[in-house]
Formats: sequence, structure tokens, C-alpha cells
Amino acid sequence: MRDEVWNLRTRRCYRILEKALFAASDHKGMRLTTYSVQGNHLHLVVEAQDGQALSRGVQGLCVRIARGLNRLMKRKGKVFADRFHSHVLSTPREVRNAVAYVLGNARIHALRQGRPAPASADPYSAGPGDPTVALPRTWLLRVGWRSVRGAAPA
Repeated sequence: MRDEVWNLRTRRCYRILEKALFAASDHKGMRLTTYSVQGNHLHLVVEAQDGQALSRGVQGLCVRIARGLNRLMKRKGKVFADRFHSHVLSTPREVRNAVAYVLGNARIHALRQGRPAPASADPYSAGPGDPTVALPRTWLLRVGWRSVRGAAPA
């Protein structure tokens, strides 16, 4: 996010993000299965039919988020400082590690900043079993990642 955008981990910003994330959870060939909202960025685990579906899905999500946050902050202009970065997950272990990383991201940021880590689940994230995200269709996100030894609980 750009520097002038408010902290995303506030109730009023998160309400906008949650609506946008839910709307994008199963839209135009992209399915959002896990996410984490941090103060100035998002982490997403998605399934996409192809690169074009991923690009269009993320672009649509960014437009929804930008419009909502600009309306809230009574401003105009860019909200995102950078483009999205993607990494294709191809093994069960990669998927398990990505899901665990995304769901545990608030804890990681807190520890890096010298703050106490949250003891409970992060209220600004959602993953397997949460109604705000789509049920995965690919074997890797439905079953594969859970078969890896030490898989994170869902």
C-alpha cells in the first residue's frame, strides 16, 4: 500500500477489505482460499485457471479495495504502491508452508517488531473452513497439503 493509506488492520478498513476479498473469493476463474491482512499489505493463496485469470482476478480485487478505501479515507488516487508478486505453488509441502505462513503472518510481524505475538487466531486472516474464502478445487489445496508430515491444522 502507499504510505498515505491507513493501517489495514483496523475495523473500518478491514470491513472494506473483507467485503472485497469475499467478492473476489470465487470470481472469473480465480478462487481465494486463504488470506492475511497486515498493516500495509496482503498475503493471498489463490487458485487460478491460468495466468490471465490470476491477473484479471487480482486486478478486480485491487479495484474493489482501492475504491472502498478511497471512499473511506475521502481521497482519490492510487492505493497500491506496487504490483502484486506471484509464486506458483507446485508441491504439497510448498502449499502447506504457504498456508501456514499466510495464516501465521501476524505472529511473524509482531515478533519481528518486538511486540507480543497474538495467542489466538488472527482475526484479520481466513483460511480453510472459513466461510469468507472459497473451497479449493485443486488436489494440492483440497488434500495434498494436508498429507505432508506436520501439516498445519485447518
